[in-house]
Amino acid sequence: MVLVKLAISSLYNRRASVFLTLLTIAISVMLLLSIERVRVDAKSSFSNTISGTDLIVGARTGDIQLLLSSVFRIGHANNGVSWQSYQYIKQQRGVKWSIPLSLGDSHKGQAVLGTSADYFQHYKFAKKQPLSFSQGRPFQHLNEVVLGAQVAKSLGYSLGDSIIISHGMGNTSFHHHDDNPFTVVGVLNATGTPVDKTLHIPLAAIEQIHSTNHTSHEHEHEHEHEHEHEHEHEHEHEHEKPTDLIGNPKQITAFLIGFDSPLYTLQVRRNINQFKDEALLAIMPGVTLRELWEMLTIVEKILLLFSIVVVLVSLLGMLTTLLANLNQRRRELAILRSVGARPWHLFALISIESLLTTFLGCLAGCGLFYLLMALASGYLQSHAGITITIAMLSSYELMLIGAIMAAGFIVGLIPASRAYFYSLSDGMSIKI
Repeated sequence: MVLVKLAISSLYNRRASVFLTLLTIAISVMLLLSIERVRVDAKSSFSNTISGTDLIVGARTGDIQLLLSSVFRIGHANNGVSWQSYQYIKQQRGVKWSIPLSLGDSHKGQAVLGTSADYFQHYKFAKKQPLSFSQGRPFQHLNEVVLGAQVAKSLGYSLGDSIIISHGMGNTSFHHHDDNPFTVVGVLNATGTPVDKTLHIPLAAIEQIHSTNHTSHEHEHEHEHEHEHEHEHEHEHEHEKPTDLIGNPKQITAFLIGFDSPLYTLQVRRNINQFKDEALLAIMPGVTLRELWEMLTIVEKILLLFSIVVVLVSLLGMLTTLLANLNQRRRELAILRSVGARPWHLFALISIESLLTTFLGCLAGCGLFYLLMALASGYLQSHAGITITIAMLSSYELMLIGAIMAAGFIVGLIPASRAYFYSLSDGMSIKI
C-alpha cells in the first residue's frame, strides 16, 4: 500500500506528462472499443436489413443474387415470377402474409418498387422494427407514391409534388412515363436500409404505366370501366390511370413470405425449390445475409488490425514517456534508496505507475467510448443503417480491456528494469 500511495503521489507530481500519456491511452481504448462495437453492430444491422421475413422467393438464380436484387436493389433479376405462381404459393397452408415486389423502374437514379399496401404493415428492419411515416400516409390510389427518407431529402420532395417514373434501373433510363405522373402522399422515416433510397408505388401501377406504352390497353380498360365512377373528377382522358389498387400484373420480380410458425419455413422452401410449374428459388434471408457477410470478413480483419495498431502506438507512446522521464528521475530514485528503499522497491514502484496509468487510461477510454456511441448512434442509424447497442461491455470487450492492461504492465517492466539497474549502479547518490 505504501508503494501504491507513493506511485499515486509520483504520478500527481508529474501530472502534465502523465495526463498526455493517459489521454493517448484513453483515445486508443475508445477507438478500439468503438471499432469493435460498430463492427459487431454493423454485422447485426446488416443481418437485420430485412427482419421478420421467413422467405424471399424469386426466379431461380443464386441465393446472394436474389437477396441483393430484391432487398438491396443491387443488380437485377433476369427473370420474374408469374402472378399465377405467386397466387398459388401465397395460399399455401401456414402462410400468414406475403408482399409482392416489382422492380425495374427508377426515378433520377433511385429505385422504384411496385408493391402492395401490405408492405407498410409487414416489412420489418433492424430487429423487427416496422416502417413508420414522417409525413403523410401509405398510397391508396394508383397515381400515388411513398418516398423513402433519403429520396425525399436528396431530391427535395414534399407532399403533393408530382413525380415522373422512368423505365430502367439506376441512372440509365430508357423511357420516361410522362403520361403517368405520381403524386407524393407519404414520406417514410429513415431506416438506414435500402428502403430510404426507394420510391414505393402500387403494384398495379407498374402494370398500368407499362401497358400505356404498348399496343394493347386491355388490362387498363377493364379496371377503368369497373372503377371509373369512384374518381371521375380526377381524370380528363379516357386512358388515364384508375385510382383503385386492384390489378393483376403478368409477373413480379420477387415476393416476401411470413409464416404463422417457423415450422413451415423449411417445408415450404423445399416445395418452392421443387416447384414444377416454374423455376423458382426460395431463400431464408437471415441465412443468406450471414453467407454474404462471410464474404466480407476481410473488412472485419482490417478493422481489427487497425484498432490493434492504434493501441500498440499508444502503449509505445507510454513507454517512450516513461523512459524519457526515468533518466530525469535518477536523483529521485537515489533519494528513495537513501531512505531505505531496495532496488526491487523501485522496480515495483515504476511497474505500479505504468499499471495505474494504463488503468486510468482504460477507464477514461470507456467513458469516451460511451459518450461517442451516444452522440453517434442516431447518425449511424439514419445514414449507415447501423443500430448501435449502448449496453454494458461484452465479455469480449472486457477481454480486450484486460489485454490492454496486461500489455501496459509488460511495457512498464522495461522502465522498471532500467530503474532497478540505475539504483544498483547509482547507489544512494546519482553519478553524473
